[in-house]
Amino acid sequence: MGTTDWQLVKKRTADSDGAVYVSADGTRYRRTGGTALRDEAAFQQMAAALDYPVPRVLEHGEAGDGTFYVIEESLGSQSLHEMALASLDGGRELSDTVVDQLAQVSARLLYAQATHPVDPDLGALRQWVEQAGWTHNVFAENPDFDTARTHAALARAMDQLDDVPLCWGHLDYGLPNVLPAGVIDWQHHGAMPLGYDVALALEVIPFKGGAKGYTATLAQRERYLAALDSAAQAADTEPVSSHLGAFLLVKSLFFLALMRPTDQVRTDKHHKWQYRRHLFLKGLEQYERTGNVDTALFPTLDDFAAGQGAAQRP
Repeated sequence: MGTTDWQLVKKRTADSDGAVYVSADGTRYRRTGGTALRDEAAFQQMAAALDYPVPRVLEHGEAGDGTFYVIEESLGSQSLHEMALASLDGGRELSDTVVDQLAQVSARLLYAQATHPVDPDLGALRQWVEQAGWTHNVFAENPDFDTARTHAALARAMDQLDDVPLCWGHLDYGLPNVLPAGVIDWQHHGAMPLGYDVALALEVIPFKGGAKGYTATLAQRERYLAALDSAAQAADTEPVSSHLGAFLLVKSLFFLALMRPTDQVRTDKHHKWQYRRHLFLKGLEQYERTGNVDTALFPTLDDFAAGQGAAQRP
């Protein structure tokens, strides 16, 4: 299929040979790529049939050069992340409007996931930990974390989640992938405990370091989680907020993946890697002590860097 009526939006980070285009009238997106995109499109069609808030696939197939393409409806031109940045007015507090829109989409997704559970396979939770936490990469880059202590905490988290229904999830859920009409970019989909996607959408903001962007207040976080727990109750399942600690333990591993710099000259990347290591240890300590993780207690990247500097001074 030709691309003469399509405008390039960006290259796809998930596929080195892929790209994203938008139609002239802005109502459709065309994505190109390889087998991963083919799998994503098939999943997206299944998810739409389960009432997940995802873009409808309008057309898919193989282009003349052998690459796969998918055309889907547009859910809008701005993600909630972009809307959040645009709404900042000299401060850093997240807009209540954005939080409420996030809650609406997340509740829709959670309800669809809860009403279409996945039959658990033997070892499904361990497979989720490995996929969602990118543990193979994290432990390869941070072998000092591949310890009995870490694995004991992960085993505790899996025990805590043993009775939680499994569902098909996004596994990279957050404001950049959420629009007021639904959720995009499902390339990392997989089976997961119910609530893992949506429960962490505001909790993961501190992992960015706080140097730029926005923050969520305690009131916003509580209101958001209350909306999710209401959706879970409507679907006749237990509150998702009770599993935040186990979810965040796994997510803190995810934020360490692919972080270790190969170029030691890049001190900025080295500091960021060390910072994420520090956050993992902070979360691990909290989870061991309380069974929960409070990301509001995490230092910012600037505070962490200042602390390192103070520790190194005589």
